[in-house]
Amino acid sequence: MSKGSKWDKGRHLGNRLAACIVTLIIIILLIILIVYLALRPTKPKFYLQNLHLIKILNSGGAMSAPATLTTNLQVTISARNPNNHVGVYFDMLDTYVTYRDTPITSPVLLPPTYEGHKDVAVWSPVLNGVNVPLDMYTGNAIMQDQQAGIILLHVKVEGRVKWKVGTWTSGHYHLFVNCPIFVSLNGGTGNSAPGDGLSQFVECHVED
Repeated sequence: MSKGSKWDKGRHLGNRLAACIVTLIIIILLIILIVYLALRPTKPKFYLQNLHLIKILNSGGAMSAPATLTTNLQVTISARNPNNHVGVYFDMLDTYVTYRDTPITSPVLLPPTYEGHKDVAVWSPVLNGVNVPLDMYTGNAIMQDQQAGIILLHVKVEGRVKWKVGTWTSGHYHLFVNCPIFVSLNGGTGNSAPGDGLSQFVECHVED
């Protein structure tokens, strides 16, 4: 056999090997795509089941003494895993309350939780904010809302989750939840009485 024939045969075998490798890669990618489409996780659904306002105290101030807000409330939040084949790890979730994009309570870390298929987790943290400073616009707005007897608050949950399929666990994904809720205030004097609040069942907006 001539030297040229050996070279042609080697090149032909190399081409076949390269074609086999490319085909194998394509098959693996197709399998991954099919598995992803079949099992791709759906974001967990969050609900604000209850908000119990214990105290909200607004101390209006002059230019030399800015307004401050003291808030004490308890919320009940539930999360439902809608997936049939994917579990969810809630690793580090903080919850807090905002008014007009201003945080009015300190964040509270929720207990780490694993949810299996179609499972539901429930948390009932107590949230507090003491003498939180308000700018002039926010201070005036909350005084008007308190005088009207109703205020719009946003209960927010923020943190990281992981997906679990069989023995495989994904990396961390960011999760952001926003639960708007109107809360009624007694008296319209600007300061609510203990035990004041409004019970609702609110579906929250979930971003990831």
